[in-house]
Amino acid sequence: MESSDLKKIIQGIPKAELHMHLEGSLEPELMFEIAGRNDITLEYDSIELLKEAYSFNNLQEFLDIYYTGAQVLIHEQDFFDLTWAYLTKVHSQNVVHVEVFFDPQTHTDRGIGFDVVINGIHRALEKAKTELHISYKLIMSYLRHLSEEAALQTLESSIPFKHWIDGVGLDSSERSNPPSKFVNVFEASAKHGYKLVAHAGEEGPASYIWEALDLLKVVRIDHGNRCLDDDALFQRIVEQKIPLTLCPLSNVALKVIDKMEDHPVATMLDKGIIATIHSDDPAYFGGYMNENYYETAKALNLTMNQLMQLAVNAFEASWLSQEAKEKQIDKVRNYFNLIS
Repeated sequence: MESSDLKKIIQGIPKAELHMHLEGSLEPELMFEIAGRNDITLEYDSIELLKEAYSFNNLQEFLDIYYTGAQVLIHEQDFFDLTWAYLTKVHSQNVVHVEVFFDPQTHTDRGIGFDVVINGIHRALEKAKTELHISYKLIMSYLRHLSEEAALQTLESSIPFKHWIDGVGLDSSERSNPPSKFVNVFEASAKHGYKLVAHAGEEGPASYIWEALDLLKVVRIDHGNRCLDDDALFQRIVEQKIPLTLCPLSNVALKVIDKMEDHPVATMLDKGIIATIHSDDPAYFGGYMNENYYETAKALNLTMNQLMQLAVNAFEASWLSQEAKEKQIDKVRNYFNLIS
């Protein structure tokens, strides 16, 4: 199939994005714009030099620049602009539902109020719901390189806003920070009605996925690449219908895999896993949803059925109501019927 034809097909697919960090959608141009109005001097003299720094050997190298970029976010308007820029971008790619992460500790540790962060984000999400017809869920992530005590304090800060927050996640440096470190805060989060997810098995081993399931009681796994290393784990994920939110371009950028042709998503689909693909931190890893779909489809020679299954799986794995899921899945199936 011609590249242009494949891109056109992917553009037309109604999509749900379930694994995307808002701070990771801070494009260099917007970073410089916000830095300018907040009188912050970046360590890079130009947008071009900043983009050149987006070459990573591992997760930690990326996180170092990710946290540097987040320093420009100070005011409610900054968080609104960040979120709105992401939403308008994915709207142009026919993304109709998002479940996005935000990292309050990245900001509260700098003295930015939790209310400042969430008010800006929520305002943009509501605007997109009304004007762009994008439905959404919001996920508050705990930073795993920090202590569980710090996560518990973040949970406490979230309570006045919990009607705006649908779930909690676990992100940042995976190595040496197992899910078992956060058992108490996840248990407490569940008591407040938050749904539970966690990053596991990206750079960390398959045992971290076991911990996320058994100790944190998560309902889906973010990344989960390493599940194929453990037959018993893989069987459990299939049997219990535990979705995986995979991020192909991110995996290549962070050297989780050597090249896109090595990505396990096609194997996972064939084995019956509810595998989905998303953009993770699109400003840093070279693409949003359409780019992730396209590069994956091209490298793995995905069939139309596999492309359809990825889109269906994302809605199945979402936190939409059953009625809303069925409505969107029908749209996906109808679209593929039309083009077949």
